[in-house]
Amino acid sequence: MADPLTAIFEQIKKYNKIIIHRHQRPDPDAIGSQVGLAEILRASFPYKQIYVVGKHIPGFNWIGEMDTIDNQTFDDALVIVTDTANAPRIDDRRFDNGDALIKIDHHPNDEPFGDIMWVDPDASSCSEMIYSFYQRFAKELTLPQKAAHALYAGIIGDTGRFLYPATTPRTMLVAGSLMAAGANAAEISQHENEITLPVARLSAYVYENLQILDNGAAYVILTNEILEQFGLTEAGTSAIVSLPGRIHDVIAWAIFVEQEDGHYRIRLRSKGPTINELAKQHDGGGHPLASGAKAKDEAEIKQVIDELDKLTQSYANQK
Repeated sequence: MADPLTAIFEQIKKYNKIIIHRHQRPDPDAIGSQVGLAEILRASFPYKQIYVVGKHIPGFNWIGEMDTIDNQTFDDALVIVTDTANAPRIDDRRFDNGDALIKIDHHPNDEPFGDIMWVDPDASSCSEMIYSFYQRFAKELTLPQKAAHALYAGIIGDTGRFLYPATTPRTMLVAGSLMAAGANAAEISQHENEITLPVARLSAYVYENLQILDNGAAYVILTNEILEQFGLTEAGTSAIVSLPGRIHDVIAWAIFVEQEDGHYRIRLRSKGPTINELAKQHDGGGHPLASGAKAKDEAEIKQVIDELDKLTQSYANQK
C-alpha cells in the first residue's frame, strides 16, 4: 500500500477540481495550511480549478481570502481538509459532497475521517506538513511566494513564534526555507503580534482577574457581559489565550468563554502537565499541551478547575 503522501499526490494529479477546507473559528495555521496548499497547487497545475472555502475572516485577509462556490462545484471534485481533527469542526458542511475526501492534520487522530488520512502529531503545525508535502514532490511542484507567506504564518501561529515545545529543529529548517522562498518573517510576526485596543483592554482585565491556585493552575471566566463591556465577541478572545503562560507561577491554565446559548468554551493550555485527556472528559480534545473543551454550567466549570488543579499538583510532585 502506498504511503499517504504518495496516495494524496496521486489523487491531486487525478482530479481537475480540488476544494480545500479547514476548521471553524480558524487560527493562522488553519488558514495558512489551507491557502498555502492551494497556492502550491495553483502554481503547479494552472489548468486545474483550486478553491479554498470556509467563513470569510477579515482579520486573516493578509494570509489569504476564501472563494465563494456553488454546490455544483463539488461534483466530481477532490476535497482536502487541513488542520481539522474531527469532521464536526470542518468549516463549510459541503465537504462530504465531493468525489473523494482527504484529511491532512497534526492533531491526535482520535476521530478519523476521509478516504485518505495523513496525520502527524509530531509536526509543529499543519503548515509544516504542507511544506513537507511540497518538499517530497519538489520536482513536480512549485512553491510560490504566496504559499511561502501563508505557510510561514501558519507555523508562526501554532508555535507562538517558536516559543512552544512543538518547535523542533525540523520546524526551524522549514521556516528558513520558507523565508528563502519569499516569506517576510518580520512582517508576518508583526501581523501576529498586533492586537486591537479592545483586546488590549481585555488583556488587562485577564491579568487583573486571573485566579492562580497554589499548585500553579490558573483560570479566568469571561462572561458575555464582560465581553460586551469590551466590545468583543467570543471570536475576539483568541489573542488573550497565551497571556497566563507568561506568568512564572502559572503551570497550566483554563480560559472559560461564555457562548450565546449560555455554555462555556474552554481553552486549555499547559507548560508541562498533559491536558488533552482532561479535555476529552469535557467534550473536547487536542494536543497534550493545547486543547479545547466545553462546560455546560458553573458546576462543570468548577469540576474542570478542580481537575486542572489536581493535574498541576501531580506534576509538581513528580518534579
